[in-house]
Amino acid sequence: MRYAKFMVKAWNKGLTKGTHPSLMKTSVTMKSKKIDNFKKWREKQIEKGRFDLAYIPKNELVAELIGVTLGDGNIALYPRCERLTISSHSEAKKFIKRYSDLVEKIFKKKPSILRTNQKCIRISIYQRAISKRLSIPSGNRSHLTNLIPKWIKQNERYIIACLKGLFEAEGSLSVHLSTYTYNFEFRNLNPCLLDFVKNSLEGLRYHPEIRKTATRLRKKDEVMSFKKLIKFRE
Repeated sequence: MRYAKFMVKAWNKGLTKGTHPSLMKTSVTMKSKKIDNFKKWREKQIEKGRFDLAYIPKNELVAELIGVTLGDGNIALYPRCERLTISSHSEAKKFIKRYSDLVEKIFKKKPSILRTNQKCIRISIYQRAISKRLSIPSGNRSHLTNLIPKWIKQNERYIIACLKGLFEAEGSLSVHLSTYTYNFEFRNLNPCLLDFVKNSLEGLRYHPEIRKTATRLRKKDEVMSFKKLIKFRE
């Protein structure tokens, strides 16, 4: 400690990539070229459970969870944390199994599975900043816009995964062979979600019918093709 007065001050003390000219230039260049030097390291840390809770990766499973949450879920805000809830019919065993496992995988915490009445089951988890990490507003979203994160809209695989979540939550498939009638429908009151489903289906070269509170496919080939694409109820 007697030689402390002769120590050279660290070149980067008090500076960040946003305030140091050279680092800032490198950071901006890498961001513009979409280069992520830490991707592999971050994925390994996530697998080991060492990464901070504030981080959630961008992948198909997260896109699907966002879809099912927007369709049949809710994020409630509390003083020190938030609660994610996904509701399901009590007889939908596969749905309950899939999305309780998915919540546990993504949030690294086993959710509660509660029966609220004879017909309803709720998958729920308490944690910090759920809304921010999933980019889903807390509270009532019925009249909100821009609910689908941009990173999902920019990737076809993520779009398909998000559609799966939406249809698993708010979709219905009916086939009447006697009248040769097929109907694969997504029903919701939010215009933003209806537009996303419509635009996504058209982008995937389907021909949806548009109703005030529903978007649906009616052609047999398209119904069966889309069912297979999103692995509906599998």
